[in-house]
Amino acid sequence: MLEGQYIGVVIPARNEENHIQRVLETLPEFIDMAVVVDDGSTDTTNQRANSIPTSFEKIILQTDGIGVGGAIDLGHQYLLKNLEHPFISVVMAGDGQMDPQNLEAILQPILTEEADFVKGNRMLNDADIKQMPKTRQRASKILGWLTTLASGKKVTDPQCGYTASSSTLLQQWNWNNSWKGYGYPNYWLIHLSSQGWNVQDVPVRAVYGNEISGIKPKRFFFNVGLMMTKEHHSRCFHHLKRSPLMWLALTAYLLGYASIFWGLSKPLMLLPLPFFWWLAHRVDRLAMHRYDGGRTKI
Repeated sequence: MLEGQYIGVVIPARNEENHIQRVLETLPEFIDMAVVVDDGSTDTTNQRANSIPTSFEKIILQTDGIGVGGAIDLGHQYLLKNLEHPFISVVMAGDGQMDPQNLEAILQPILTEEADFVKGNRMLNDADIKQMPKTRQRASKILGWLTTLASGKKVTDPQCGYTASSSTLLQQWNWNNSWKGYGYPNYWLIHLSSQGWNVQDVPVRAVYGNEISGIKPKRFFFNVGLMMTKEHHSRCFHHLKRSPLMWLALTAYLLGYASIFWGLSKPLMLLPLPFFWWLAHRVDRLAMHRYDGGRTKI
């Protein structure tokens, strides 16, 4: 427990036999419960996790491989049912890339009631950015830009899964309509923005070792890009009744699509496309800024 709130940790793990012991052993003493979700591992992840003695309650859940997003959802829902309220649920990956020394800083904005959801940001420290592999730096910039478009709010490190959620937020989350695989952080940021939850970034240290990513870049960008496009337009339609500005943004988006359609036969009609979509994006950001009570900088 920390400052009157119980603290739970959700640890999604798939084939992390080389890292799971260190993740569990380095968790701070104020942790009340850790839920390790073994998502279809074919190595000794489960046995390693079970064998490690801890000062906090440790739960091991097994799945057949439902995806990292589904595994995190399962952990959150377990805490909702089994940890006393109020509590904060922290997500720490089983690959050891998240520094436990940053955990208390991530919890603070929720403990002080300044935020409902806190996300680690590895891009706020130049030294951390430099040690990040170049391919990941480029991917993070592209995904940050796409997530900013989709959520209507500035996002610089969307793929950092080191997060903390208040139990109040988790109680109101729609678990029946969630994203199960990679792209889970992007999905959450879009919906948190749409629903008006207060989100804060906290600097965290980037940790890289010999872990191997299971992401296939082409498939990832296609699937996640398609998901963000869908959720972006869904958010715009959802806010039509709440903000007159969103009608202008939607009109500009539709004009952009129309220019693509007309451009198939008359290429010159593609010229206004960048302007229409730039205008749509700027008005969308302004609409979300006003809806959010001015918390997001335009």
